[in-house]
Parts: sequence; structure tokens; C-alpha cells
Amino acid sequence: MSWTDRLDLFSPLELAAVLLLLICWQGIGYLIENPPKYHPSLSQIMVKYRREWMVHLVDRNPRVFDAQILGNLRQGTSFFASATMIAIGGGLALVGNPDQLSGVAREFTIMKAPTFVIEIKLLLMILLISNAFLKFVWAHRLFGYCSVVMSAVPNDPNDPAGLPRAGKASEINITAAKSFNRAMRSVYFSLAAAAWLFGAIPLILGSFLTLFVLWRREFASHSRSVMLEATDGIGR
Repeated sequence: MSWTDRLDLFSPLELAAVLLLLICWQGIGYLIENPPKYHPSLSQIMVKYRREWMVHLVDRNPRVFDAQILGNLRQGTSFFASATMIAIGGGLALVGNPDQLSGVAREFTIMKAPTFVIEIKLLLMILLISNAFLKFVWAHRLFGYCSVVMSAVPNDPNDPAGLPRAGKASEINITAAKSFNRAMRSVYFSLAAAAWLFGAIPLILGSFLTLFVLWRREFASHSRSVMLEATDGIGR
């Protein structure tokens, strides 16, 4: 069977649903990282706190508190990296033996789904999870770099190298957090991609539901309101 014949196994609605998933995934990510100035996202609000954290680091003595915070960030990132690695292994195992899952999928679809179709649907989930894994690993490494730079910050506010090095540490920390957030969004949309096993309509609904959840948490959550009130009018 040629690739053209295999593509014919997917209806135009299914292809449009996959395209919608990818657009939602990339679109909400761009909006979160590049929000309107008058309505910043929660992630953007946290950027200011990360920079202020490193400013206070310069004259904080001892720095055990800072080390504990960074250790917690690395531990959380390591946990999600391990979890996504396990999910990738489970997904590859299913791709190698999709017959068990195809039986479940047939209960929710009118037509019998060929093995190739099930495999492609699983691969979409695996690709999203793999993207999350790579970003979690990079975030974990960046948090490690941040800890080294933080250790190189002089514990003297009068030292001319203090604030510049603290600024470098904050930017590395911000980049690590950005990679972590991107990984989390990939995890969210991999769950939405799982709905494709039950058809195009569930995939569309799953994409919109995931989009709404992410939008609400970043732009309309109670946590965002609290953080915005505590940032001296940031974004206003």
C-alpha cells in the first residue's frame, strides 16, 4: 500500500482536526509568551518575580533558602522528565502491538480502524510527549546552570559584579521556566491527541477544551489576579 493510499484512510475531517490541534498548541504558546501589554499572562507576570528573586539573592545571607527553591524546581522538572520517558516507552510498546488498543477504539467508532490508522494516532501522542521530554531535560539542565551562576554571585551588594551576575542567573532561570512551560503544554495537548483514538470530533473537542484550560489558567485564573495585584501594577 502506497503512502497516498494510506492517507486516504483518514477523512478530510480527521486531517483538519489534527491541523487544528497543532494550531491550538502553537497558538496558545505564542499568546502566552507574547501577550498584549495590557493583559499579561501568568507566566509573564512570574518573570518579574524571578528577576526580583535574583536581586535579593545578592545580599541574602545565608542562601540556603535560594538553594532549596532551586532544588525544588529541579526536582519537579526531573519528575516530569521521568514520567514522560515512561509514557514514551508505553506508547512505543502500543505501536508495536496496537491490536489490543484497536479493539477498544472500535467500540467508539462506526467503522473498523486499520492497524496503520491506530499506529499514526499513537505516534502523534508520542511525538508530543517526546517534545515535552526534550524540553523537560533542557529545563532541568538550565536550572543546573542557574545554580552555578547563582553560586558565583558575590554575597556583597557593594561588589560591582554582584547585580550583573544576578541578572545572568535570572535570565537563565527565566529561560528554564519557559522551556518547562512549553513542555507542560505539550503534555496537555498529548492528552488532547489521545481523543483522536475515538474519532475526529472528540479530537476537535479535546483540542478546544485544552485550549480553554490553558487560556483560563494563564489569563483568567484567580492565581493570576492575585499575582497581578502584588506586582505593583505590572501590565496596567
